[in-house]
Amino acid sequence: MQSWSEVKSKKVKVKSEGIPIFALCLLTCYVDLAGCAGWSWRAELPLREATATQLTDLLREREAAIQTMKGLFRAQIKGPGIPIAQRLEGAMFYRRPNSLRLQGFDRLGSELFEFVLGEDLYRLRLPSVGKVYAGRPTELEQMGEVGRPFQLSVWAMSGAVGTAPVSNGERVKLSEDGDRYRLDVIAQREGGASHAGRPLRRIWFDRRSLQVVQEDRLTAVGDVEATISFEDFRPVGASEPGGTLMAGASGLAGPMLKPFKITTRDGQGRGTLQLTFHELVPNPTLRPEELGSARAPRDMHGMLNAERGAFQHSSFSTQHSSFSGSGGEHS
Repeated sequence: MQSWSEVKSKKVKVKSEGIPIFALCLLTCYVDLAGCAGWSWRAELPLREATATQLTDLLREREAAIQTMKGLFRAQIKGPGIPIAQRLEGAMFYRRPNSLRLQGFDRLGSELFEFVLGEDLYRLRLPSVGKVYAGRPTELEQMGEVGRPFQLSVWAMSGAVGTAPVSNGERVKLSEDGDRYRLDVIAQREGGASHAGRPLRRIWFDRRSLQVVQEDRLTAVGDVEATISFEDFRPVGASEPGGTLMAGASGLAGPMLKPFKITTRDGQGRGTLQLTFHELVPNPTLRPEELGSARAPRDMHGMLNAERGAFQHSSFSTQHSSFSGSGGEHS
């Protein structure tokens, strides 16, 4: 039988052996937490300084860096005529300056629509209803609720390939908005006066990355026509243009970044379009058939003009019922 002193000495021994183990666990946790905190601190870049001229030059450089682009995406469409959000898969093909082709498919790969833009013309083909429509891009508004998602798509894609630069004859005004810069793009008044011109766009830059994270398209009276938000920037293809603003300490620019999530909201609440890209490929060689043609055959122009009026009064939910009827996903 063990004496009380022997039992007590064993307890003391067990406790003394447990102290280093406990201390090791504490040290490990401390190192892990310090490492996480250190990583977060290192990832937080300082706010950068930039002038209005530098930001407008950056827009111009980024646009010039993309001659062609193609990508695969998932689109989610919401609108007043759609009882539930509609989802579809899509493909895009772009060639500078303004050639764009969009295709939409259901889960099974059946084509839902083809939208082609180029030469100041558009052509919309809807295989589900056996219709083809064509006209000027400004006539998309005349198509009512059906044409709105395609207008929102054009604005969203312009952000993917590169936010439109400031044109000659436009002036800008730069202001700080927290951790963002806001660049107001203003049209000059007629006669060359450069003051009190009509606002056209508002562009927000993240002050750490200098990426465009939001753009407002404005109406003639200054109301917001649409807001486009850009998120989830990822490196694609080649490096950024070699401008001094994006160059690092080595004098070399970093990888080209593109937003893989773009959300376009109608300013009047008439719909929301969200694009999530699976893949973006900058400057690929595109075949003519990948870009398509916005021009309709000559013998179709009479039919297109006759049908456009009827199409203006068609229901958004009726035209998009094929999205749900052909196996599309619903949120």
